[in-house]
Amino acid sequence: HDQLGLVTREPIGVVAAIVPWNFPLMMACWKLGPALATGNSVILKPSEKSPLTAIRIAQLAVDAGIPAGVLNVLPGYGHTVGKALALHMDVDTLVFTGSTRIAKQLMVYAGESNMKRVWLEAGGKSPNIVFADAPDLQAAAEAAASAIAFNQGEVCIAGSRLLVERSIKARFLPMVVEALKAWKPGHALDPETRVGALVDGTQLDTVLGYVDAGKAEGATLVTGGRRVLEETCGVYVEPAIFDGVSNAMRIAREEIFGPVLSVITFDTAEEAIAIANDSPFGLAAARSEERRVGKECRSRW
Repeated sequence: HDQLGLVTREPIGVVAAIVPWNFPLMMACWKLGPALATGNSVILKPSEKSPLTAIRIAQLAVDAGIPAGVLNVLPGYGHTVGKALALHMDVDTLVFTGSTRIAKQLMVYAGESNMKRVWLEAGGKSPNIVFADAPDLQAAAEAAASAIAFNQGEVCIAGSRLLVERSIKARFLPMVVEALKAWKPGHALDPETRVGALVDGTQLDTVLGYVDAGKAEGATLVTGGRRVLEETCGVYVEPAIFDGVSNAMRIAREEIFGPVLSVITFDTAEEAIAIANDSPFGLAAARSEERRVGKECRSRW
């Protein structure tokens, strides 16, 4: 009994945090809080498309008296600044939220440098599964519309695949279309607006390109999918719904990061699970059904 084993918890050192443009302030705070609270220093790299909130955080940190060098904000492009941070030998941990393609590349950079720890939240193609016994189809329809239209669909966990049991699709799909009417694009400073502009023209071209791809592959565009308010020079797209989608189509397999919903039908719970899992992504999922627990029925969404 002359041996002593200890577990010590120490700050890892320098944390490089690369955050996306869709929720720039929130994503930055999610990473800054834990890293700083546990005694690390942070280099925060915001997206070049949305750097202003990060710069403001830096100023507030200085005003609050955070010692110099503890919180650093380094704006710039991913292929220059982000790459340099990922390859830097003095960065001990890399945390990232963004696309799967970039997440994979950051893992390569970590391996090419000091094998730094990497924590990643990558893309998604999340399924929403609606069963015939869902106790409130109206609530399910509103949730489905919100899941694809919120924040213009520029959300990693957006419910972009809507799996509907075949026996209720004829009744349920018009409810989703009606619910989506409340999500009309408009200026972000208008209090009535629920869908703003896409982040930039590049993303506009991406979204409209996927709409064209859906049509070309044989899916039926039920509603939306058009550029609107073009006279404002803004990049606005009507939220779109495609019916008759096969899970093999590009619009069902690739992350669009825009308000494009793919409706896929199924006949059994086993088939629904198989479709949901038949994806290169695995970020999130939701379902609406009724489960009987003893004498109590519970709705799950």
